[in-house]
Amino acid sequence: MNNIIKKSQDIKGWLIDIRRDFHMHPELGTEEYRTQDKICNILEKLNIEYKKGIADTGVVGIIRGNYKGKTIALRADMDALPIVERNNVEYKSKIDGKMHACGHDAHVTILLGVANILMEMKEEIKGNIKLIFQPAEETIGGAERMIKEGVMENPKVDAVFGLHMAPEIPVGKIGIKYGKMNASSDTLNIQIFGQSTHGAYPHSGVDSIVIASQVINALQTIVSRKVSPIDSVVISIGQINGGTANNIISNSVKMKGTLRTLSPKTRDMAIKNIKDIVENIPKTMGGKGKFIREEGYMSLINSDNMVNLVRESVNQLLGEKNVIRIDSPSLGVEDFSYFLKDTNGAFFRLGCRNEEKDIIYDGHSDRFDIDEDSLPIGVAIQVLNVIKFLK
Repeated sequence: MNNIIKKSQDIKGWLIDIRRDFHMHPELGTEEYRTQDKICNILEKLNIEYKKGIADTGVVGIIRGNYKGKTIALRADMDALPIVERNNVEYKSKIDGKMHACGHDAHVTILLGVANILMEMKEEIKGNIKLIFQPAEETIGGAERMIKEGVMENPKVDAVFGLHMAPEIPVGKIGIKYGKMNASSDTLNIQIFGQSTHGAYPHSGVDSIVIASQVINALQTIVSRKVSPIDSVVISIGQINGGTANNIISNSVKMKGTLRTLSPKTRDMAIKNIKDIVENIPKTMGGKGKFIREEGYMSLINSDNMVNLVRESVNQLLGEKNVIRIDSPSLGVEDFSYFLKDTNGAFFRLGCRNEEKDIIYDGHSDRFDIDEDSLPIGVAIQVLNVIKFLK
């Protein structure tokens, strides 16, 4: 174990240089061509076989051990966010309006570090390691696209692991979660139709704005009266548009919102009830309602045995006191969930917070940053995860 820590610390400077280069050149989802080229250049220097252009900008490297065995995959997402960076650091984003504000630059760097160390150990490896560099986690969901293009096959992946920078957890500590870790998401598109008339004579028309207010209130009863209090569901309407003038009863209203759930059963129930409310309440008031669902990411559910493996790795490398057990799932989404749909695996959180360095800001903040001491820690944990699983 000490050897893995030493190897990871030995390449710390290399990791920092790579991470800062990615940080200064952020690219949004589906635009990660420079990121792709840099990943490929590093894999070539490490003599690692790879394929590029998966889901357009994705890359998959593979390390084939000297002995036949199982196949493990490690995933890192690549894309940045449309945010103007406000950090005053030498590696500040050089691309106006774009920033690595969620740590994906660190994720890619850590996976390249893992590749570096595992190539040195290739003679000892029994099995295969797939290195999945995934685009568009923040936008259209690159994970599902990569899976459809076969990244989990030939050779078939037996287990998959991923990590995420955690600005709420101090550097040197790791967050693990058994079972449900992240929610599923759906976009709710709702239209309410009425009949316009003069605002002074509302009885002559059908007020779509009043109907919409009733629909919004009724949607919240799904959470309060249709879902167990110990389950977690969020229905939020974030946009509402209707009307043309102050003295005209609105003919129609458009609303847009989000649904977050933690189980497929609850998700199906919520969608059914939303549809019933949107279609039926307007009828009782002389109007009409239309509901269109845009299906988003599925819920992320870890495999308990793989979480145990991560926990054992952290215990051996950092000590049990540095394992933080996350009690409650997040209602945020993460498309690593698709890799776990048909494959055992685990997603965990890598502490990167350091209050002394003012590294305290949440992901998607224009002040987000990481303590770079977390980079070799992430590398060491993933290397040990690979070794333990393949053994």
